Amino acid sequence: MHLLLVEDDHWVADFIQRGLAGEQIGVDLASDGQCAIEKSASQTYDMIILDVMLPVMDGFEVCCRLRKQGVQTPILMLTAKDDVDEKVRGLELGADDYLTKPFEFKELLARIQALGRRRRALDLVSVIQVADLILDKTAREVRRDNELIPLTPREFAILEYLMENVGRALRRNMIEEQVFGSPNDAGTNLVDVYIRRLRQKIDQGFSPVLIHTVRGVGYMMKTP
Repeated sequence: MHLLLVEDDHWVADFIQRGLAGEQIGVDLASDGQCAIEKSASQTYDMIILDVMLPVMDGFEVCCRLRKQGVQTPILMLTAKDDVDEKVRGLELGADDYLTKPFEFKELLARIQALGRRRRALDLVSVIQVADLILDKTAREVRRDNELIPLTPREFAILEYLMENVGRALRRNMIEEQVFGSPNDAGTNLVDVYIRRLRQKIDQGFSPVLIHTVRGVGYMMKTP
């Protein structure tokens, strides 16, 4: 498991990082809201632990932006206020759970494990939908506007990866590793070839365009 911890209090961040390291859980640290947005766009995380009180951009705004971008990663919010209205606000913006400071590490770990189980259950869902594009993992079928679109196994795998990470910019080498398992002799240009084929099948003749190029990074699936 690999988490993103968004916390500007160095003592709290160190406390959480040391505890998670003892559980063999990897952690990336972001000390402000803007940094959290940037890291979430460039890296796939299993979970985000998000403090409410942050510099630059508070946790509520971070949560709201991530959900608007289509990021479905479970979010556990941390707050120093045991305030019902504040918790309701966070949950309504898309947070999955709340934990009030101060807390014992074992409670944090229990909540992380519970959210992890919930995420794994969601991963078992066989149908993914983005706008009018539907991918059925079990039937290995893709339809757009109810039209069946034939794909090769690798085209299907790349499309599935894009749809599972809707709203997130995926680097070419991330796509390559996900689909081919290791760097390919042909380099990341092979990814470009498959994306071009996917665009012809998925976007050409349909609206809106779903597969977008992120200059200097790679590709992203998003809706307007």
